Amino acid sequence: MSHHTIDVDALAFDYPDGTCALDGVSFHIGHGESIALVGANGAGKSTLLMHLNGLLSPTSGTVQIGGTPVTKGTLPDIRKTVGMVFQDPDDQLFMPTVLEDVAFGPANLGLPEADVLKRANEALDRVGALKLADRPPYRLSGGEKRAVSIATVLAMYPSILVMDEPSSNLDPRARRRLIELLGTFEHTKIIATHDLDMALDLCERTIVLHEGRVVADGPTREIFTDDTLLESSALERPAGLRPCPVCGSAAGNSGDAD
Repeated sequence: MSHHTIDVDALAFDYPDGTCALDGVSFHIGHGESIALVGANGAGKSTLLMHLNGLLSPTSGTVQIGGTPVTKGTLPDIRKTVGMVFQDPDDQLFMPTVLEDVAFGPANLGLPEADVLKRANEALDRVGALKLADRPPYRLSGGEKRAVSIATVLAMYPSILVMDEPSSNLDPRARRRLIELLGTFEHTKIIATHDLDMALDLCERTIVLHEGRVVADGPTREIFTDDTLLESSALERPAGLRPCPVCGSAAGNSGDAD
């Protein structure tokens, strides 16, 4: 069974105060797919992502990674397979230097020091941040922090990348670099985002969450041109698919919302 697959079946989750965050969510993600997860604030996106590597446990329903159920007993293997990039890079960067941050995960796998350094340097090089290795994380720009937080995940050699709002708070140049970087990854990817133009650039398939339920799952371009669906889900067309305000013709390309 491929470690790159995700199966979510009838997933439900209630917070301790009784708030229902997820209500019967089901979907399958195949090997190598790049999936956008979109929805308004409070739709359940972040809650769903935290079930994919066991940060939260379902109230009911199941999550399987590569056919392996996500349970307390399987968490060590699941977390090697599923690498999660949090919305706020400061949640992942806490060591004195960038290199130490990126090396932290492999070091905790018990790998020899030479292998740890190899992984860390390779990951930093992959995201174009090798020159930052000796810098303290607090002295990085937002785009640099985002790149380094991705490197901390890549150093673990995951099969699946899970990202929560990866383009948030980035300036246009950093955002474009992030999109170019993510476009080179062959991992199975699930990206929760409000940046629908980025989703259009990177993801052929989109899952729409609304009030904890999947209300659409299909080709990204079809979903992003369904104005009735978007309005009912408190979303709007990405800029690249809006009609020209001058001539009224539909946009033909995804474009760049910068």
